Formats: sequence, structure tokens, C-alpha cells
Amino acid sequence: MPTLGVNIDHIATIRQARRTVEPDPVAAAVLAELAGADGITVHLREDRRHIQERDVRLLRQTVRTHLNLEMAATDEMVEIALDIKPDYVTLVPEKREEVTTEGGLDVAGQCDRITQVVSTLQGGGIPVSLFIDAESEQIAASQQTTAKFVELHTGRYAEAQGEAERAEELGYLKVGTQEAIAAGLRVNAGHGLTYQNTYPVAGIEGMEELNIGHTIISRAALVGMERAVREMKQVLRGDY
Repeated sequence: MPTLGVNIDHIATIRQARRTVEPDPVAAAVLAELAGADGITVHLREDRRHIQERDVRLLRQTVRTHLNLEMAATDEMVEIALDIKPDYVTLVPEKREEVTTEGGLDVAGQCDRITQVVSTLQGGGIPVSLFIDAESEQIAASQQTTAKFVELHTGRYAEAQGEAERAEELGYLKVGTQEAIAAGLRVNAGHGLTYQNTYPVAGIEGMEELNIGHTIISRAALVGMERAVREMKQVLRGDY
């Protein structure tokens, strides 16, 4: 069974809607860990639309599991990461106009730049994961960068219409996982996973961690953070 990384970005989205101080992502992270979260994930975007640098700094001091910082491969973000030193960094693509991340990082198309960023971060003691589509070209390029992990983008699986299409997308994730492992990469996955569709992904052999956010925060708005996280842990175990 993979571990659960809880993405708390949308706690900050609620806070930023009123430009106030609550709800506090740091408090949400504490509750998530108490409920069994194995890690905390946040995305510090260039436009600071939800998580703020202050949040990441406080989380670095308070998170007791591990802190995964999602970020774009920019000089500004590299500098921040080297200063804060999360447990690991996940490099993601980023567009200012997007509502959420729209696909995997094109490592193959910018391999030199990504390799440089990976080298800088890992040279500073921060393991790097690359958020990619489950495609052979991207997996091979990720291996070239010397990143330690890949996180397979599960968006197409999550958006699949009908059982046949969903099974096909799950198959791509299974093949991608095995290709990545064969290339010496450790494998996580995430994006668009819900209480209804996560279990098949959790069953992929070799999958280490699933990073899940929006569905947990949506559930937490109704039943509370701790119950929402506990229920997702049940999903991973197959007893939800």
C-alpha cells in the first residue's frame, strides 16, 4: 500500500479568498498528520494564489512526517527551496492562467534546464521528484536528469469517461511505473484522485506515495480534516 501525501493548498485557497488569516494551512497540516497523513504537500506558485512563502517556512518547522514542496523550475523557487530545505521538491509545470496544473512537466523538451535545477537542488541536499506524464520519452529524460523520483500525472485517468477508457489509462500508469522503476527511479503519483477512483492506482505494484489534495479538502469542509484523511487512508487500504 502506498503512503498518503496530503496536499493542503486549498486550505490556503479558502484563506486567500478573503485575504485573512484563517483557515491556517499549518493547523490543517497538524490535523492531517494526527489523522495518519504520511506527508504534507504544498505548491508555492509564482503568483502566490494560495500557499505563501510564510506557510512553507512554518510548515518546515512544524511538519513531523515529510514536507514535499511543489514548485516551478525557476531561479526564484530554487533559491527559496535551498533556503527552506523541504524534505523533497517536486518540479511541476506552471502557467499563470491555469486553474490547476494541466499535465506533466516536459522534461524531454527542456532536459538541460531541468538537469541543471535537479543538480542544484540535490547538491543542496534536497531530493527531487519530477511530475510527468506516464510516457516512455519523459521517463527516459527524467532518468537523465538524475532526479530520485517521478510523480506520474494521474489526470487523464481521473478524467477518463467509462470503464474501458479508465482501464486503458490505468494500464498506462502501470506500464509507466514499471518503466520508471527499471530506470532506477522511485515512483509517486497524483492529480485528480478522489475517494472513488484512488484504490486502483494504490494497487499498482511499486507505487510509493499518492499525493491527494482537492478531494480531501472538499470532504474536510463537510466532515472535518481528520475524518477526511482517515477515510482516504481507508481507501488506500481497500476498506472504505
